[in-house]
Parts: sequence; structure tokens; C-alpha cells
Amino acid sequence: MQQLAFRLTLPILFGYIPLGMAFGVLFSTQLDYAWWIAPLMGVFVYAGAGQILAVSLLAANAGLLEVFVAMFVLNARHLFYGLSLLGQFRGAGWRKAYLIFGLTDETYSLLTSRPRGRDRQHEQQLDFRISALNQFYWVIGCGIGALLGETVAFDSTGIEFALVALFIVLTIEQLKALGDSVPVWIGALAAAAAMMLLPHAHQLIGAIVIVTLALLVQYYRARQNELAEAPSNHG
Repeated sequence: MQQLAFRLTLPILFGYIPLGMAFGVLFSTQLDYAWWIAPLMGVFVYAGAGQILAVSLLAANAGLLEVFVAMFVLNARHLFYGLSLLGQFRGAGWRKAYLIFGLTDETYSLLTSRPRGRDRQHEQQLDFRISALNQFYWVIGCGIGALLGETVAFDSTGIEFALVALFIVLTIEQLKALGDSVPVWIGALAAAAAMMLLPHAHQLIGAIVIVTLALLVQYYRARQNELAEAPSNHG
């Protein structure tokens, strides 16, 4: 099972290590803290882009309340897709709390796109291993980057593109798993609409709201069509 989890998380490894290093470098160069606090933050916070935002805010002498509010708004998207996995995590026992804590964008994409068997307990154990490995990659990247940022001077320009590349790979995997390109096009159009209509600070939340409403409308129409066809199929 461990080998399967590692194989499934390889794309995440190649994204999280350099992205975690980027965070670690920023942490060491912008904040006056010991380097080991960066991987520790990856253990207890594990928020990806939220951690990078927190570094920028702390470097600007923002208060803890401001940091909390900003990170909450940035990670509010988890409320939208986390609800869809409550059924999948039901009955996971002690693993459930960690599965909820370790749910990132990339982990969500992997858990929802991978093939699943009928053994629910086995699948939840695999979900747990996948989530733990993904966080392990992130923490290792944070530690390496923080240590390098404290001891070595180098140009890290462009390393943040690892997140964009990772999202592209995961989108392709989701498209293959769904076999339906409509959600992808809805997401792209929602992002474009948010960029054109909303200020930069609200574009992410705006795009999430637009795509959520559009998908709910699509789901409602699909259900109505199923109900309308049900009597004729029965007859």
C-alpha cells in the first residue's frame, strides 16, 4: 500500500518540494526566526500559499489577528470542496481528523480522481497515507528551503511557478478521471469573469463563488432531467 501511495503522490512530490523550498527561503530571509520554525509551521499550519502570505504579513509587522483573517479568507475555498468528502471520510475513525486537517487543493484532486475499490476501510487507509506523504513532502521542502536561505545566497526567481505547473498536471488528471470537460470550461470562464469584474484581492473568492453557483445550476438541471425521464423509462 505504501508503494502505491508513493507512486500516486509523485506529481505532488515534484511540486511540493520546490514550492516548500520557496516558502522556506522567504521565511529565512524575511523573518528573524530560527530556520527550523519553517518546517514546524509546515507541520502545524500546513497551508501552502497561506504560509507564504503569513510570511509577507509578519514581515510587514501585521498583527496576529490580521494574519488570521487573511489566512482564513485565502483558505475559505476549503469549505466549498471539503464538504464533498464528508461521506468519503465517514467511518475513518481516528484517521478522520487528520484527513480533514491534511486536505489541500492537491490532495483533494488526488483523492477524488484516483480509482477506488469497494473495500472502504482499505481506501480510507490509502487516503490517509496519501495525505501524510503529501504533508511530508511539504515539510521537507520547507526545511530545506529555510536552511538554504539561512546559509546560502542564491537566486530563487521563478521557483514559485512550481505551484502553477502542479495545478496544470492535476487539472489534466481530473479531466481524464471525469471524462467531461464542462467543469473545466466553467472554471476557466469563472476565473476570467472574476479577473475582469473584481479587484485583485477578491478574485479568488469571487471565482470560487461563480464556479460553485454555475456547477450547482448544472447539477440541478441534470437532476431535473433525470426526474423527468424517470416515468418514461419506468413505463
